[in-house]
Amino acid sequence: MSSAITHLAEAMPAEKYTWRPAEGVRSVGEVFTHITAANYGVAQALGTPPPQGLDFKAIAALSADKPRVLQALKDSFVHFRNAVIALNEADADKPQKMFNRSTTLRGSFIAITGHFGEHLGQSIAYARVNGVVPPWTGEFQQQSQKPADKPKP
Repeated sequence: MSSAITHLAEAMPAEKYTWRPAEGVRSVGEVFTHITAANYGVAQALGTPPPQGLDFKAIAALSADKPRVLQALKDSFVHFRNAVIALNEADADKPQKMFNRSTTLRGSFIAITGHFGEHLGQSIAYARVNGVVPPWTGEFQQQSQKPADKPKP
């Protein structure tokens, strides 16, 4: 799912990063910086601290700067992936708190998977409203529109 989110962030035009569907709703860039911050926060909840000097408020401040948002998003997915790789299956049912709820390490992992899906869907809707076809859909449409090979006589 990280590649879908990243590819969609790349496909959105820079001038659309400040677009929001309504007042008080996250902009395109704010959705991507929210995912970025969440990747670090959830990794921390899973036992991997954020990089030294990471400032969560500074992440949110990037939201209108597409190149910086993209880099921060990619870096956060690498960090999150490393946190997941560091998990020990034996600890999967270890109790922990996430988002002020009692859960387990496994439950936290499931929660973040849902979080990715929620914001991927939100980003797809934002893209479509702004005339951007998600890259994987565009690729599928191109492949299905190729003329069929003519049989050889």
